Amino acid sequence: MRRLRGTVPQRVLAVLSVVACAACGACGGGAGRTFDGSTFREGPVAFVLPAKPASWHSISVTDASLAYRDEAHAASILVNARCHRPDEGTPLLALTNHLLIGSTERDVLSQETEPFDGREALHTKLRAKWDGVPMSFDLYVSKKDGCLYDFAYMGERAAFEEGSRRFEDFVRGFKTLPQSGTVSGGLPGRRSPPE
Repeated sequence: MRRLRGTVPQRVLAVLSVVACAACGACGGGAGRTFDGSTFREGPVAFVLPAKPASWHSISVTDASLAYRDEAHAASILVNARCHRPDEGTPLLALTNHLLIGSTERDVLSQETEPFDGREALHTKLRAKWDGVPMSFDLYVSKKDGCLYDFAYMGERAAFEEGSRRFEDFVRGFKTLPQSGTVSGGLPGRRSPPE
């Protein structure tokens, strides 16, 4: 797994991961995290992803579930999941806006809800500036069984469209596992009573 080197899209990825966690107080150290390239598990979070595009390589970002760099399209990718937080009832639009804190000159190109893993996701495409640098963003935000899921693709505008299409195919292959959202073997979205 590669570390961030400080390029603009990678810095933005790091900021987005911190904002996504801070928005719900879910930042953690990753203890108990496993990912075999398909199945991700950490605490009550459990999901499956399709194979990543060949041009993506894993990078390490503090407090994000998974992160990738797509050098071929000068873009970065964030996948973040968290469960049982105070913002479970927050609307998808507000959660999306939390991801964009720090950006300026936002121009939303499209924003619509789409069917997503048995629920719905708010899918947003926009252009904005980050630290004065023009960038494009493709974001999905969804909630299911007491868990929140964020998917972000961000990069330079020149190669964005082709990379974004691959990202959307990747995100649409996401599936939660039946135990996702359960705590200590209890019901989805509920804490088990003490024994």
